[in-house]
Amino acid sequence: MESYALLLAATLNAGTVLAIAALGLLINERAGIVNLGAEGLMLCAAIAGFATVVHTGNDWLGFLAGMGAGALMAAVFGWLVIWLGTNQYATGLALSLFGVGFSAFAGIRYVQEKLPERPHFSIPLLGDIPLIGPALFRQHPLVYMVMAFTAWLIWFLYRTRSGLVLRSVGESPESAHALGYPVRRIRLLAVMAGGALCGLAGAYISVVYTPLWVEGMVAGKGWIALALTTFATWRPARVLLGAYLFGGVTMLQFHLQGAGVDVPSQFLSMLPYVATIVVLALISRNPAWIKVNMPASLGKPFHPGS
Repeated sequence: MESYALLLAATLNAGTVLAIAALGLLINERAGIVNLGAEGLMLCAAIAGFATVVHTGNDWLGFLAGMGAGALMAAVFGWLVIWLGTNQYATGLALSLFGVGFSAFAGIRYVQEKLPERPHFSIPLLGDIPLIGPALFRQHPLVYMVMAFTAWLIWFLYRTRSGLVLRSVGESPESAHALGYPVRRIRLLAVMAGGALCGLAGAYISVVYTPLWVEGMVAGKGWIALALTTFATWRPARVLLGAYLFGGVTMLQFHLQGAGVDVPSQFLSMLPYVATIVVLALISRNPAWIKVNMPASLGKPFHPGS
């Protein structure tokens, strides 16, 4: 039973990375912008966060550095696609490739660096409960903060005027513009907020999830997070549940290897990506369902006055 408690704890930890990034991309897409550069954003944020913790010894400064790097890169992306009208898909792919290369270059001197001793977290009393305590109540504070942020995002999107404006910009930017809302500025802020969250996810990977720096360590999580938004039909609660599902699939490979299951490690390593493809294939069988939930202007450029 103890092994299952550890599996659940690892699932929450792994799912948090995907949840943070996917919620950021959900904010982008609710505003009508598709950012395919999440992988590159997360890698640059990972090295920014790791380097900051190496030099300062403070994890939270590392998270802020990662968020700053992600927001800065997202701002450049937003300027290109929102003001200059470049193709969102091509620009996102270029951003992803740039992030992969730049992070590898910037991280050369940090490959052998080690972080200060990692702190251990536990909620008093609850963390001492047998089985449940290690599984649920000995997580990094960000795990619980992501759950709270998901609840806040649901309230923001569906219960506030600002959330309604954000969704209207993604559904019909022409109508929002006619009502006097600064569509391009709202989209830029949404893109920067999404970039900051992707940056936080990248910093979490290099500071908490696997506290070291290795070239390409994000390992496709940015692409899984991008698929998660479609899989969850742009709903925050479903994004969180989907993130934990994919986190569980990721951790299952290590659990099976530890249990001595005679399955090639390469097959187990590809499980999260196979799951992503299978889920996308299943939901794509009903295009009408996706169309009903998808922001109507997703990926479409907006030109004021046209």
